[in-house]
This record gives sequence, structure tokens and C-alpha cells, in this order.
Amino acid sequence: MRTLGTVARGVRAPMIQPGDNLANIVVDSVLNAANENGIELQDRDVIGMTEAIVARSQNNFATVEQIATDVRNKFNGEELAIVFPILSRNRFSNLLRGIVGGCKKLYIMLSYPSDEVGNQLIDWDMLDKAGVNPYTDVLDEKKYRELFGYDVKHPFTGMDYAEYYKSFGDNIELIFANDPRAVLTYTKNVLACDIHTRQRTKRILKAAGAEIVYGLDEILAESVDGSGYNENYGLLGSNKATEDKVKLFPRDCQGLVDQIQATLLEKTGKRVEVMVYGDGAFKDPVGKIWELADPVVSPAYTSGLNGTPNELKLKFLLDNDFAGKSEEEARAAMEEAIKSKDNELGDQALGTTPRRYTDLLGSLCDLMSGSGDKGTPIIWISGYFENFASK
Repeated sequence: MRTLGTVARGVRAPMIQPGDNLANIVVDSVLNAANENGIELQDRDVIGMTEAIVARSQNNFATVEQIATDVRNKFNGEELAIVFPILSRNRFSNLLRGIVGGCKKLYIMLSYPSDEVGNQLIDWDMLDKAGVNPYTDVLDEKKYRELFGYDVKHPFTGMDYAEYYKSFGDNIELIFANDPRAVLTYTKNVLACDIHTRQRTKRILKAAGAEIVYGLDEILAESVDGSGYNENYGLLGSNKATEDKVKLFPRDCQGLVDQIQATLLEKTGKRVEVMVYGDGAFKDPVGKIWELADPVVSPAYTSGLNGTPNELKLKFLLDNDFAGKSEEEARAAMEEAIKSKDNELGDQALGTTPRRYTDLLGSLCDLMSGSGDKGTPIIWISGYFENFASK
């Protein structure tokens, strides 16, 4: 019996700069780590690289002024509202600077008690105490402060995001609601800033009489004055780079992952899987954040990562099918059940995680690499596709 199952390793790499040949850097970094530590690549190992180094190598950046220009062009420089922005200095502060600079007046409609990825504006106990129903009640800033005052801080950052977002301009008015149609009493020009629910939000707004409707996925969907861009996601997935610049989500990644796979096959004889990953999906029990502020966990991956796990629930089999068997008999029966399993597992699969491989692996990669100073933007995962019957 093998004593180790899945192993994930953070791989250090050089500082990636715009224009770098990232495929060569990833291949060299993985092979150097393998040689230095006496580890061999195996078929179906997974090599993940964070979206940040892909975007950096592509020089996929845009300035606040370029964002303002695109907003100004799309909304004719008139007043507009943004609905459902996430509460994040890293993700949204520079976008807000650009949006404010592209309009005469800005209404900001914040969802409450939290944004769509779990960043908390106020907590449920405060809502209950105030008798507020977040599903129906629309609050202006005056009413919000009457009910909750200024003692509404994020548990980790200490930020009052309503106050922070209001500080970006003298032409900003705040609204608190969870129905996007509520904003139409203020203006008919709306920029939907939600990530995973954006298509529904835009559809509802258009049906309710909004005149100009765009989403963040449509801002910088093409280059503006030489900016970077993302034709699929626009500003979604962007991060603050400097005080006047953002790094966009990477584009055209499929050729990169396929090239890395082909090069490693040529150099090692092993066919590994390769993916680009962004935010994973996992909930922090204290801060309540779900993470997942990128539009997808993985914007590109090799074909072997398609699909979802097809796993037996070992505990279920032990408590049911193999109850009363000796350890040796149960082991043999378990191995046989795994080898002969098909796609119709029924109750034998109850409790296994119904998520795509790329979402599971991307979450693992994101947790491993972190977003700070670990210096491991490449994650090497071994044994993920093995199971209890693997020899």
C-alpha cells in the first residue's frame, strides 16, 4: 500500500516581468525544483500557475484614466449608477476612481448585509435589531446611518466600506438595496458590477426600463488608448497594481497551458495537466468571505482536467456493503469496488464533492500559493487522480 496520496508543492519562480517567456519560465522552474529535491514528474501530475503571473507576462494593465475614458464613451459622460460592487480596496478602489472620473454624478448601490462574495457591510444581528428586511427595504445613506451609525467595520480590514466608497468623489450618492431595479428611480444609466450574477442583473435592469446598461465585463473588453483588455471579462478579475493602474485578468491562455504541457512531455516523457488559476472558492468562517472574486477559477486548462470526480464514498461502503468484514477483506473488497466502478454510483457516492476538477484544483492551488509573499506562483500537484486502489 502506498502511504502518500495527493501532494501539493509550491514552486518558486523568478520575478515575472511584462514580455517574459512564461512557458519557458514555468517549465524551467518545475524541472529545477524536481532536480533540486529529487522528485520526478509523473503522468497526470498537475502544474498550476496563478493568473497574476500570466497577466503580468502579457503586460495586461490599464490606467485609471483609460477606465474613465471607456466609461465616459459608453455612458456619454452623463450620470450613472453602479450596482452591487464588491467591497474590496484591492479589487475595486481603482475601478471606482475610473468610474467616478467618467461621469457627472455617480450613484453607488451596495448590496447588504454583504456583497456577493461574502464581504460583510453589516451583520445580520444588526439588521434584525433594526427591523430591516434586506430583501425588500431600500435605504438611502441618511437612513442607513440612522439605523446603524458608523460602528459598521469589516472584521478583518476595519474598513467602513460605505464611508470609504463615498470618499472617492463629491459627486457620489449611496443607496443600499438588493433589487437592482431600485436604482432606476435615481437614473436609467447603470453599470452592473456584480461578478457571477451579472447576466441576470443586466437582464432585470433592461426589462425594467433601464436605458444604458453595461457590466464590468464590458468595460475594457477591447483596448482603449493602448490599454490592456480582456475580451471575455473586461474589468472582472482585475487587481490594483499601482495607485493609478490595474492588472487585468489574463487573456488568450489556452496556448500557454498547451505549450507547457507539450514541452514537459518532450523533456520528461510525462504527460502532465496544466492550468491557470485565480481565486478559489472556500468560505472563511470568521470574515464570511467566499473568495471567488474572479469571474472563473480557471480561465485555461489542458483537456485532461475536464470533468468532475467520480468517486466512491469509502465510509459509506465500510458502514454498509463491507460491514462485518475483517480489515484485510474490507481492503480487498474496497480495491475491487474502485477498480470496477462505473458512472452510476448511486448512494455509494453520497457526500463526495460535486465540483469540477478545475474548481477543486484551483482552490487547492490558491490556498497553497496565497496572495502575499510566499513567492510560489506555481503549484505542482502529484497523485490527485490516484485512489485507494492505486499501487
